[in-house]
Parts: sequence; C-alpha cells; structure tokens
Amino acid sequence: MTAQGRPGTKSNRDALRHEMTAAGCSLAEIVMEMRVRFRMRPREAWRHARGWTLQETAERISACPGHAIAADASLVSKWEKWPGPSTRRPSLSVLVAIAAVLDCAVEDLLDLDDYRALPESDLRILRHRLPDAQSVEPHPPAAVAPDKDDVLAAADESAAWAQWAESTNVGEIALEQILTDVQTLAGAYLTGDAVELFGRARGLRDRVFRLIEGHQAPRLSADLYMSVGYLCGLLAWISSDLGNLRAADTQGRTAWLCAEMAGHAELHAWVASTRSRVAFWDGRLRDAINHARRGASYHPRGSVGALLACQEADAWSKLGAADETQAALRRAAAAREDSDAMDDIGGIFGCPPARQENYAAGAHLRIGAYRDALTEADSALGHLRAQPVHAYGTEAQVHITRAAALTGTDQPDGVMEALAPALAMPPEQRLEPITRRMQDLGQLLAGSRAATGSAAVAAQRALEEWCLDSAPRRLALSSGEGAA
Repeated sequence: MTAQGRPGTKSNRDALRHEMTAAGCSLAEIVMEMRVRFRMRPREAWRHARGWTLQETAERISACPGHAIAADASLVSKWEKWPGPSTRRPSLSVLVAIAAVLDCAVEDLLDLDDYRALPESDLRILRHRLPDAQSVEPHPPAAVAPDKDDVLAAADESAAWAQWAESTNVGEIALEQILTDVQTLAGAYLTGDAVELFGRARGLRDRVFRLIEGHQAPRLSADLYMSVGYLCGLLAWISSDLGNLRAADTQGRTAWLCAEMAGHAELHAWVASTRSRVAFWDGRLRDAINHARRGASYHPRGSVGALLACQEADAWSKLGAADETQAALRRAAAAREDSDAMDDIGGIFGCPPARQENYAAGAHLRIGAYRDALTEADSALGHLRAQPVHAYGTEAQVHITRAAALTGTDQPDGVMEALAPALAMPPEQRLEPITRRMQDLGQLLAGSRAATGSAAVAAQRALEEWCLDSAPRRLALSSGEGAA
C-alpha cells in the first residue's frame, strides 16, 4: 500500500480505502487492514471502511427501520471506543442496528475485549440468537427429526433465555428514587442556579440512559423512559434559558422520543410545551402554536393544559392576532377550571396561577391591552407574594411586564419603581427570556410619547446596562454552540 501521511488521519484512511477497493479487496478485508494498520476498534473500522463520518452514521442508525434509537455523533463515538474509558456500552439492540446499517453481522462488530466486557445475559443471547435474515438459505434442507440431545439442548436454551428475561438491572425502589430526583431537580430550577442544575440533570440523565441500555421488564423500561424524558425536557428548558436554542431543540426532540417510548400522555404534553417555548423564542411562531396544540390533543391531566393554551396565546400575540390571543387565553382559563389533578413532577413542569397570569399579562401587552396586562401582572404578584418560595424568573418577568404596561398607559414615572426588583437580580439569574423581555421594554420606552423625558431616558440607560451582564453573555453561549 502506498497511503501516505500520519496514520489514522482522514486522508490516510481514504487513500487506503480507495487503493484497496481498486485492487478488488472486499469490505471485510479493508476493515481488517484498517484495524491492524490504525489499531482501530472493530465498529470504528467498519465505519471508516464505508467512508462515513460519525454524524452520517448516527443519522443512518436513527433512521434504521424497526429500531427506535436516537443517535448522535458523540454517542456513536462512545459506542465505537467501548470498553475504553469515558465510553458507553452499546446494547444488543444498538449493535443490531449498527450491523444493519453497515450491512454486516453483529459478530463482525465485536472483538475479544468486547466479549470480555459484555454482560453474561448479552453473551447468552449472542450464543443462541437466530441467524441473520440474509444468512438463511432460501431452500432449507428437509426437516430431520430431533434426537434426545437436541430436545434437551433446546430446553436448556429456553431456560437460559427465561433466566435472562426475568433478570433486571433496576428495581422498584431505584425507580422511585429516580423519579424523586427528577421532581427535586424540576422544583429546584425555579429558584436555583441554572448552570449547576444543568450539570446535575445531565448526570442523572446519563445514569438513566445507561439503565435503559441494560435489561429490565417492559413496564420498568417505560418508567425509565418517562423519567429520562422529563430530564431531557428540563435540559431543553435550561438550554433555552441560557440562550442556546439549537441545543434546546435537540433535547426537546429526544424528550419527545422518550414520551413515545413511554406512551405517557402527560409527558407528551409537557414536552410539547417545552418545544413550543423553544420555538417561540426562536421566532418560529407557527411551530410554537402547532406544538402547543399537539400537546393539548393528548388531553393531559394536571396544569399543563392551561400552560399550553397560554403558550398558544403568547405566539398569537406576537403575530398581532388579538382575537386568537383572547380565545386562547379563554381556553387557558377553562383548562384551569376543569383540571383537579396534581402534576406528576411539578416545579418547572407545573403551571400555578401566577405563571398563567404572567403569560396572560405578556400576551395582553403585545396586543396593546395595557390595562388588562397591568391587572394580570398585579394579580400574579399577589399570588407570588403569598407563596413561601416562588420562581425568580416568573417574578422578574411580571415586574418587567408591569413596567411595560405603565409605559403603555402613559405612566413613565412609575417604570423605575416597578423595575427595581428585576434590576436588582444578580447576573447569573438574568436568563435569556428575562433579558429578551427587558429589551422589548427598552424598545417600548424608546417609542413612547415620553421617550425623551428624564424618567424614560434613565430607565432606558438602566435597561441597557442590565442586559450587558446576563447569564448567557457570561457563559458565552449562542444559539449554535454550548451545552450538549
């Protein structure tokens, strides 16, 4: 071979693949040469023999018929490098999907290190699994009556499979603890530090991912998918608050897949709510409306029905559709009246009256109903003050909306007093939606009749300085980079 360059570089691999293909070598021979020459793990060698990138492979695995696997480039890399450090063990279903897209046998993807590290339950299935469809002869030989040893061997195989099917890597107590941890994180996010809680939620999500990749009864798997769906939803929410909408959208899609796997109506609704919120802040207002309506179609229990209607109103108000906004707000009020069930998770996955009134105030503000906005904001503040602990994000938005309503009703002298609690927020709590609300207020002030007055000028200067030191700016996040 005449491939040149540093071993393992893309140019080196491509040159080797092209040369061996031109020489008439089979794909398996190219794989073996890459493994020996570049010291690759078998799964990595098969991918490079095909000439695929990690992302291309991830997309093929995710689209593989009959396999509900959400893969990305990072996950494929971890599967390829396993059982090395900082990797992830591919489950048997993952191995089957990888083999299907690479058009090889599962055994071709494994070497001695894999066999040493695989759990015994997986090894039993690999030893007794049926032949691949492509390896079954089109005209099998005539059936031969089994002898006594064949019958006993078949019974042993069934017993081995039953032992595996009965085994589990998670129990009821562990599931209960995971759900409790999810509830704790969802509640803590209302008052806690976004960056710290992102790390905690991500760690718990990875733990549940690893459990799902193991073996448990289907009903336990459904509970795990539900828990990890809420965790991905929480990560989507935090990513959005930190200004990374692309990452939030990715988390939302994975959360939706988990809801599908769990078959859980309330999780579907809450994930739809989260995705509606991400679409709203991304300027995709029709998508925001569609996500909200899709969530409502599951007729979920709890307060999410009211929140979904509020989010629909939010998007309609941004589009300037006053009638549709008012209709959605009436549906939100009706959903609140009709619901008597508690939310499964609570915290960020809950819509108490103050949160609903915050949405209503913001929607009224955008359609020019300033006095209605002021009434809703005052009511929301009353509810918040009656709670021992409340969400600082909701409270800040209510204060900003109240200041905007005062501006709209030609009361500029009251703006700074209304804004005082929000202006006092530490930078780490100045999340993206709050900063956006402040910027909207600045534009409203600049276009008001009192724009050149001393009160309005002072307020605009304070807003500009406040927005320059926010959580997303401190983390240097953008809508295309950041948390995974």
